[in-house]
Amino acid sequence: MILVTTAGKVGTQTALTLARSGHDVRVLVRDPQRHEILKDAGAELVEGDLADTVSVAAAVDGVDTVVLVSLAIPDQELRVIECAAATSVGFIVKATSKASADSPIARRRGQSEIEAGLIASGIPHALLRSNAYMQNFLALAPAIATGHLASSAGAGRVGFIDARDVGDVAAAIATAPESHLAKTYWLTGPELLTYGDVAAIFADALDHPVTFATRTRAEDEAAMIEAGVPPRSPLKMRRRSASSLTETLSGSPPTRRTFSGARRSLSAPSQPTTDPRSRLLTELRNPFEKPVSAGFRECVQRDLCE
Repeated sequence: MILVTTAGKVGTQTALTLARSGHDVRVLVRDPQRHEILKDAGAELVEGDLADTVSVAAAVDGVDTVVLVSLAIPDQELRVIECAAATSVGFIVKATSKASADSPIARRRGQSEIEAGLIASGIPHALLRSNAYMQNFLALAPAIATGHLASSAGAGRVGFIDARDVGDVAAAIATAPESHLAKTYWLTGPELLTYGDVAAIFADALDHPVTFATRTRAEDEAAMIEAGVPPRSPLKMRRRSASSLTETLSGSPPTRRTFSGARRSLSAPSQPTTDPRSRLLTELRNPFEKPVSAGFRECVQRDLCE
C-alpha cells in the first residue's frame, strides 16, 4: 500500500497515476466528497488532517511507502515521519524544493527542517526538488485574461514544470523505491523562460495581447498582499531562477527538453486522457483530468485557453 499525504496538484496526480496503474493507493484528505475523481480511479480515501496525530497514524497503518507532499509545514510533515517510523513504512518519497536552514525564505527553512527530520528517522527516502509549477499562473488568471502579467522577476529565466509531471515521477519512484534510495532529483521543465516569454505564450494561446510589466520587489509584495497573501509570507511566493538546475533526472542541462527523457528513465510513460473541457475556468476547478504536457506552450494551448 502506498500513502499519498494530500490531494493537491502533485498528490492528486500521483494518486491517479498509481490507481490507474493498478497499485494500491491510499490518500489522506479532509473531505472525501471533494475527491470523487480519486475514488472513481480506485484510490482509498481516508478522512483526516496532517495536524491530527490520530488520523495520521491511522493513515500510515499498513503502508509500505509514503509520498510526502503537502504545504511543507514542519510540524505536520514531521508528524507523518514520526508515525511512519513507528510502523512498517519502508520508504518515503518527499516532495520538496530548494531547502536551506539559513534561508531568508521561511518555506525553504521549513523544508530544511523537515528533511533533517527525515534523515534522522532512518527511513530510506528520495527527495524531489521541483522548480516553479506551471499551474501557479492559474492564480493570475484574471489579470492574464485582461492582457496583463507583471512580476519583479525581470529577465530571470525559470524552468517551469507541470505539477502533473512531478506527480508522475513521484508515482514511478514509489513503485520502485530500491532504485532511488538516498537519491535527490532536481525536477525542472523542458525550457527556460522569462516572464516576458510566458506572456507571449499566453498571448498566442489566448489570441489576444498579453503584455509583461516589470515591477519592483516592493510592488510585487504589495500586489501579493492585495491578492490575499498574508503580509508575513509574500517572500515565500517568489519564483526562483532555474539557472542552477543542472542536475535533472537524465543528467542533462536544463536548457534541453530533459524532463520527458527523465520520465522515460523512470519507466513512467504518461497516460493521456481526453477531456473536451480543457479550458481555463475548468482548470481552475479541476486541473487533473488533462494530458501531461510536453512543454509550457503545449500546457497553455491545451489546458489554459478560453
